Amino acid sequence: MELSTKYAAVIALIDQANAADPTSIEYQGESYPKEVLYAERHLAWALRLQPNAAECLRIAAKTQHICRWESPRSDYPMNRVGYLKWREDLKRFHAKRAGMLMAAAGYDAESIVRVQSLNLKKGIKTDADCQTLEDALCLSFLELGFDDLIAKYAEAKVLSILQKTAVKMSEAGRALISTIEFSESGQQIVAQI
Repeated sequence: MELSTKYAAVIALIDQANAADPTSIEYQGESYPKEVLYAERHLAWALRLQPNAAECLRIAAKTQHICRWESPRSDYPMNRVGYLKWREDLKRFHAKRAGMLMAAAGYDAESIVRVQSLNLKKGIKTDADCQTLEDALCLSFLELGFDDLIAKYAEAKVLSILQKTAVKMSEAGRALISTIEFSESGQQIVAQI
């Protein structure tokens, strides 16, 4: 699939924005700004699910966590209501930032609205691109953040979170879970779903 020059421009803008992430993360022996790595992995998983993904889905994958550190979880009450409010605010924050960068790269309003709709997760289970994006996000979480979750919570809570994650995924997405190299603890929990 041939990608436009606008796509190359917006990806450069996204990568530049995410490169400012003050948190580093290790992956396969390399250190990355956290959101640079998450954006790369979101896109990689989306492309495993849809190798010929349209530009809008690719951009949505790259912007799903864009500049997330600017809206920390600690700014919200540390309860379920606070968590849900943070998540909803993040969706809008990411959609707005994606739209700004797409406009700067020359995208039309229709394309911007499409990416923002995907960022807002409108259409999970009914929109194939939205479901692919959700699957990619879940797979990235399992690949990059699962061990952190295991270290933080009791096994029963981690298993519950994993089960809730799997329910959001398509059959194709769930099938890719087995391709992730989990730690020994992760393998034991994943084996229970």
